[in-house]
Amino acid sequence: MGTKENVISIFALGGLHEVGKNMYAIQYSNDIVIIDCGNKFPDESLLGIDLIIPDIGYLVENKEKIKALVVTHGHEDHIGGIPYFLKKLNVPVYATRFTLGLIELKLKEHRILRESELIEIDSHSNLQLGEIDVSFFKVNHSIPDCLGIVFNTADGTIVHTGDFKFDLTPVNNQHSDIHKMAEIGQKGVLLLLSESTNAERPGLTPSEQMVGKHMDDAFMKANRKVIVSTFASNVSRVQQVVESAMKTNRKLALLGRSMINVVEVAIARGYLDVPEGMIIDQHEINELPPEQVAILCTGSQGEPLAALSRLSTGNFRGVEVLKDDTVILAAGPIPGNEKSVTKIIDNLFALGAKVIYGSGVTTGMHVSGHGYQEDLKLMLTLMKPKYFIPIHGEYRMLHQHKLLAETVGVESGHTFILNNGDVVDIDNQVARQTRSIPAGNTYVDGMGVGDVGEIVLRDRKQLSEDGMLVIVLTMSKSEKKLISNPDTISRGFVYIKDSERLLHDVDNLIKKTVNNFQDRNRSYWSALKQDLKRTVGEYIYSKTKRKPMILPIIIEV
Repeated sequence: MGTKENVISIFALGGLHEVGKNMYAIQYSNDIVIIDCGNKFPDESLLGIDLIIPDIGYLVENKEKIKALVVTHGHEDHIGGIPYFLKKLNVPVYATRFTLGLIELKLKEHRILRESELIEIDSHSNLQLGEIDVSFFKVNHSIPDCLGIVFNTADGTIVHTGDFKFDLTPVNNQHSDIHKMAEIGQKGVLLLLSESTNAERPGLTPSEQMVGKHMDDAFMKANRKVIVSTFASNVSRVQQVVESAMKTNRKLALLGRSMINVVEVAIARGYLDVPEGMIIDQHEINELPPEQVAILCTGSQGEPLAALSRLSTGNFRGVEVLKDDTVILAAGPIPGNEKSVTKIIDNLFALGAKVIYGSGVTTGMHVSGHGYQEDLKLMLTLMKPKYFIPIHGEYRMLHQHKLLAETVGVESGHTFILNNGDVVDIDNQVARQTRSIPAGNTYVDGMGVGDVGEIVLRDRKQLSEDGMLVIVLTMSKSEKKLISNPDTISRGFVYIKDSERLLHDVDNLIKKTVNNFQDRNRSYWSALKQDLKRTVGEYIYSKTKRKPMILPIIIEV
């Protein structure tokens, strides 16, 4: 399962053909370095699932080779899986100051902070991880302290960009280190892994500066409360809300646990400048005149339990959205969240609020943290890679990024569009993708990690669609006969009072099935249960065109 000593291997463990749970690994000689460990939130088809994290089975099998986990930045899709990862593989974690602050919050929650080894790095750091020399360069994104990573080996250099855009006027003054990128490219890059989120969007990503001017205008025009919802991790956006509130003499309240936590970390570590006394508690909102209040909250993606969703339905205790309040959605919906966000916007309009929503030039309240086509082409031009792997995006985005790479000099056939689990091996400067390792999703459900699989999810789906029918049989243990009539219980299938005739016929069918079963002298209860499931299931489908889960229970007397 390992690689030859002079081969560089790149493992895709997550983040391909999806937006979320990013994870990659590089192996050289007998040393493995892991890049990021994110999570992904489930869609409505994954009933009851809380989080999706990468399958790390291969890494557990090769744990003696793992030198470190290196983190590019602090977004959930890059750090959300770290607590679950460290519980199985307690390796050193290298990340920047702000990113470590967010990781520490997660490890405290999981009660594993004390036994975890967290090491702070910056763009000037150099690490020697076995045979791999690791260095970094600054990139600009929608969260502070983002890095690209350079892996230098005796057989070539591999670069991972992290998430990035080229903002020449960043609000937080964290400029992309373009000169350093150019130097890395001049020395020679054997393979580049670069993010693909906005590979379909032409042009350059607008500057975050644009948002500040529009935010100021909205605050100036508002004559009652202003409620702003954005990603808690977008500290530059949060800073602009703080400044707009200051200019209009408003106090600022924070709603939502992640917003409160991230703002606390950002203030404590010097990434957010908030005047003393400006932030008020939730209970103080109604004590001030509405024109002196601004609220910063979570829920810009339509999450049902987040603050904005609860405000839109009047279910946030002590805080209300009233007529002529201004609500600003300062974030674009992630693909798949559009329907949930639209529902919240409708609810807010129904409450009489003035709602400002929509990204880019529509309202100026949001610009992406991911590079558009010209940003991606600039990164490729600076790095001049021999081989290229587009990462972080759905298939169409990866494909578009491949085409962009070919327009700026990457040879046709030198780009690999991978599936999760695919491995690219580079031997004597020649890259090939000929093998894969087991990789996929691990589902987190409450306290359980990986204990819910496809069979359980299939059962949940069946229950959610057609309900269940429980058949309770009281049977003689010695004679294998029914002692009393079957007891049939419907849950989510039919309302018993309206379906008495159907259930009466089902009871008769059950008796007949049990008697026929005994006539054939088959004495195993499990076989009887299977017979009941089949015969009752076929009869119910013929009458109702529904397929409830049928659960026979036999009580031996």
